Amino acid sequence: MKTPPYRIQTERLIIRCYNPSDAPLLQESVAESRSHLLPWMPWAEGDPAETLDAKINRLRCFRANFDSDKDYTYGIFDLQEKQLLGGSGLHTRLSGEALEIGYWIHVDHVNKGYATELSAALTRVAFEVCAVERMEIHCSADNLRSASVPRKLGYVHEGNRRRLGWTAGQPVDSMVWSMFRDEYESSSCKDIRLQAFDAIGLQIL
Repeated sequence: MKTPPYRIQTERLIIRCYNPSDAPLLQESVAESRSHLLPWMPWAEGDPAETLDAKINRLRCFRANFDSDKDYTYGIFDLQEKQLLGGSGLHTRLSGEALEIGYWIHVDHVNKGYATELSAALTRVAFEVCAVERMEIHCSADNLRSASVPRKLGYVHEGNRRRLGWTAGQPVDSMVWSMFRDEYESSSCKDIRLQAFDAIGLQIL
């Protein structure tokens, strides 16, 4: 499996590897969205206690993991890179030639199609650049808004896994959505227009 792009540009979004200098934007975005995120993102509960220095160190770890092919976490920015619209990632916690997409969107930018746009882009680069065989998206069984994203993109709902996720300190059932390489070829993800760049800025897609 090959390293994903460090930077992806779609019609409305910049999806890129975090830099430590993004820490203030991340801190502000999560703080503004905390109440919105709490029902679905367990990490949001402890986030207000994290100092800016700690956030810088967190982003350094994200970058280190990206560089060492351990995991791939992205920030989602507007085209001017002045606002952090959310976060995402191509996560390596699955077995085999597979990656999992995760995402969250700033509370002021929900219902704009950003989660669908970024997930389509990450699906395309995962199959065309990383050469994976399977993609997955997981979400709480109660998070119908999040579940609409893989459904729109042509992912298949395999079923619910009991107590796979956590919400408010309690285990919750998770929906598991998947797409295989042959299914990708006929999905809408293949049609999304984007440009993708490697670590030194060379265009690879």
